Amino acid sequence: MSRIPTQAIIFDMDGTMIDSMPWHAQAWVEFARRRRMDVDVPDLMARTTGRNGTECIRELLGREVPQDEADALTREKEDIYRELFGPRFAEVAGFRQFARQVADRGLKVAVGTAGDIHNVHFALSHLQMDVQPLAIVRGDEGLPGKPEPAIFLEAARRIDVPPQHCIVFEDAPFGIEAARRAGMRAVAVCSTHSPAQLAGPHVLAAVRDYTELMNIDFLESIHVATV
Repeated sequence: MSRIPTQAIIFDMDGTMIDSMPWHAQAWVEFARRRRMDVDVPDLMARTTGRNGTECIRELLGREVPQDEADALTREKEDIYRELFGPRFAEVAGFRQFARQVADRGLKVAVGTAGDIHNVHFALSHLQMDVQPLAIVRGDEGLPGKPEPAIFLEAARRIDVPPQHCIVFEDAPFGIEAARRAGMRAVAVCSTHSPAQLAGPHVLAAVRDYTELMNIDFLESIHVATV
């Protein structure tokens, strides 16, 4: 699969670009505390990581939720998340340097995230990337969350690259599965899950972070299309 010409890299955001997943978990704990709810947060995270805000709220409550209620509850939880993570913000080690190397090799860069517009702005304002994504597809644009492939397919469409010529970088099982369903190869970023949890025939590599990926010369190992 590494000899398939590669034209684009599509990054998931949370847990892939930024080291945010522990803070999402803490935000659910605080959200539940404020609302006096009994929530099994590890179980909720396993069922919702990669899904959009409305899907997460419906999983939390175990029922269909009117859109306005889902939006309000999503805003509340994500406000808590940004309050917690902001002072401790961190990228996944080596991400910005790796993204620069991706662009330097002539590959297109896109983002496909279940996060909403506020979390995307929050992440990008803190990251201060010198390589700006050509397209960002968000979970609040009306697309189903992962493991459905819609977010990644829309990212590929916006940058005009066929799915088979994209490599997805993901940290969660639902995201890895979404890449497979989209007909894309993947790299597993094991910031919060084990390589075994992120395995698949389409997964080219499994690494802890981008420093490790650069140390194994990953970009030099793939066939970059000259288009």
